[in-house]
Amino acid sequence: MSRPIQARISLRALSENLSRVSDFAPRSGILSVIKADAYGHGLLEAAGALSGSAGFALLDLADALKLREAGFRQKIVLLEGCFSRDELRAVSENGIDVVVHCMEQIGMIESVRVQGKIGVFLKCNTGMNRLGFRPEVYPEALTKLESLESIGEIVLMSHFCCADGTAGVKAQMAVFEAATSSMKYPRSLANSAALIRYPETRTEWVRPGIMLYGASPFADEDAASLGLKPAMTLSSKIIAVQQVSPGEGLGYGPMFRADEPMRIGIVACGYADGYPRHAPNGTPVLVGGRLTGTLGRVSMDMLCVDISQMPDAGIGTEAVLWGEGLPVEDVAAACGTISYELLCAIAPRVPVSYY
Repeated sequence: MSRPIQARISLRALSENLSRVSDFAPRSGILSVIKADAYGHGLLEAAGALSGSAGFALLDLADALKLREAGFRQKIVLLEGCFSRDELRAVSENGIDVVVHCMEQIGMIESVRVQGKIGVFLKCNTGMNRLGFRPEVYPEALTKLESLESIGEIVLMSHFCCADGTAGVKAQMAVFEAATSSMKYPRSLANSAALIRYPETRTEWVRPGIMLYGASPFADEDAASLGLKPAMTLSSKIIAVQQVSPGEGLGYGPMFRADEPMRIGIVACGYADGYPRHAPNGTPVLVGGRLTGTLGRVSMDMLCVDISQMPDAGIGTEAVLWGEGLPVEDVAAACGTISYELLCAIAPRVPVSYY
């Protein structure tokens, strides 16, 4: 009999979250971001549930080719572009678009003979300082692309660093507008946070990511209030119960000691399954439908939960680590991280089922 841990993923929730994106940006083409194995939800399965998208955005050419081989005909965009001439030939042959963010990539395109046209998302660095041409160089990069016979559709693109925070998008929008005011091309700006809060970013193409998976991009607003449903539920079961006396500790290098008699449930889930090792005491867990918290250090295969006030909880009782009934962003906040990291960290050894 296998360990009881599992990740259950609702394809319906994915589809309904995509519809919610359409509510926010009804006139925009949706590029669903499915990088990192669709944020841990499964590339092909998630793409199928999100097949109403106008396109997909991801990182790896191999994943893009998997989508084409599986019959997906929508636009596909490689968010970091190509890294070699061979990749350029493959994207041309398979109708895959690329982000172009540096002159070296333009030089690569110039040096390769390809069979068809290559669609380009030309990235402007408006303040994130990660990828993209600086505004003063951006017109030159566009002119170079326009001169190449191998270039097909061009989309102007940037990315926001503070759309989920108090700084917002105003400063970056001003930089982008100044750099592109004379350029008559479609635009792609909004990530999940910008799409929800800043209507001015809902241009021809939007790029939702975390909201598709039913998590909020904001620290001050939960997913349910945004009309989003969690797609992934990570759950396991209690596999042992310990009676702990005052003064006794739990687990390695005890970071928790009981100050009264306690009843502790041992859950079959640990950092080798993708649960954060640094989770502090009190990180929320739903045991038998009731909210409790972790105690002690998370180990490789197990964690401890307080079931002192749950007399009916015992071996075999379900423990939801995040998902239905327990938003992943609540767990992430307790751990000082973000929901993206938790969802992407699910280990290969965790069985995944779809419904």
